[in-house]
Order: sequence, then C-alpha cells, then structure tokens
Amino acid sequence: MPRRDLPPPPPPAHLRAWLDESTVRADRARFLSELGRRSLGIGRLLLLWAVAAVFALGWSFVGMALMAFEAHDPLSYLFGLIFAVLGVGVLIPAGFWFAWGAKRDRQIRRLLCAWAELDHDPAADSAARAPGLSLTWLLTSFVLAGAGLWVTFGTAVSARPGADTYGEVAYTMGLGMILWITGLLGAGKAGAHYRWAVRAFQGGRTSS
Repeated sequence: MPRRDLPPPPPPAHLRAWLDESTVRADRARFLSELGRRSLGIGRLLLLWAVAAVFALGWSFVGMALMAFEAHDPLSYLFGLIFAVLGVGVLIPAGFWFAWGAKRDRQIRRLLCAWAELDHDPAADSAARAPGLSLTWLLTSFVLAGAGLWVTFGTAVSARPGADTYGEVAYTMGLGMILWITGLLGAGKAGAHYRWAVRAFQGGRTSS
C-alpha cells in the first residue's frame, strides 16, 4: 500500500514565539484540513469498505470450505482444504491492513489534537468540524450496520434443518457480521470526530 508522510507536529511553544503568527496560523489551517481529509474524507470511508470487502472475500473462501467439508467425500475434502488455505491467505493480510489503518488513525488523531490546541481560527475551525462528512459517515454506516443485522438475524431465523446446511448458515451469518461490524466502526468514527470537534472548537482545548 502506498504511504505518504503525515504533516509534522506543531513547533514547540518556545519556537512559536520566534515565528510569524500569520505563518503559524496558515500552517495550522492547512494541516488541520489535510489531517481531517485523511481521517474523515470520502477516500478514508471507501478504504474502510475496501478492507471490509477483503474480509468478506476471505470469509467467502472459508464458507466454501465449510460447505465442501459437509459433503463428506474425498474430492470435497480436497476442495475444502484448498478453499480454507485461500481464505486464511486473504484474511491474514486483511487483518494486517486493518491494524495498519488503526495505527495510522491514532497518529492522525494525535496530530489533529496537537494542531487544534494552537490559537483558534474561526474559518479553519469551522472547516475542521466537517459536519457534512461526519453525517455522511454516520448515515452510510447506519445503513451498512442495519443491513448486516438484517442478514445475520434473518439467516438465523429462516434457517431450516435439512434445507440449509451449517456451512451455508455460518457463511451468510459471517457476511452479515462483517457488514454490521464495518457499520459500527464507521458510526463510531463519526461519533468520535463529533465529540472531538465539540471539545476542540467549542468546549475549549483538546488533549491527546
């Protein structure tokens, strides 16, 4: 995955005293905008969905392996083993990708808090609140989480012994859980950004 350097942290207080105030304010506005885009931009939302899609692909292989094992014949066991290996081969990199994204989010959050603690600028602060992006994250995440719950519980309620195998039920419920968890992560991110913006720009200073 390509990686770009993050904006630097704000200069220490003893150095800011020697810098031009307008330059520091311009840097603050520019870096808050850049960090906000990386944290809550549409591209970041699509990246979250891409990670969820990779998890869904990996779980699809696992589901096919479970269904193959239920056939109880040597050829199906062979295909089941192949599908299981493919599933693990997709899920493990997806897990590392998710962990990298979570670490990156923490770095961005610390930088946002640090730059927001400098002298406030109404125009830059208003842009950093990003209410439209927060609402986009919240609404799309609620739809995704709702769809995940519907798939998960709908599958569990409608499953019938003899008509649906355990592998089919586990596969469909797993996909629903991936949708639900992805929606919860997105909604939680939107809520966390809203609370941070209130503390940073309305309720005083932030802390990392």
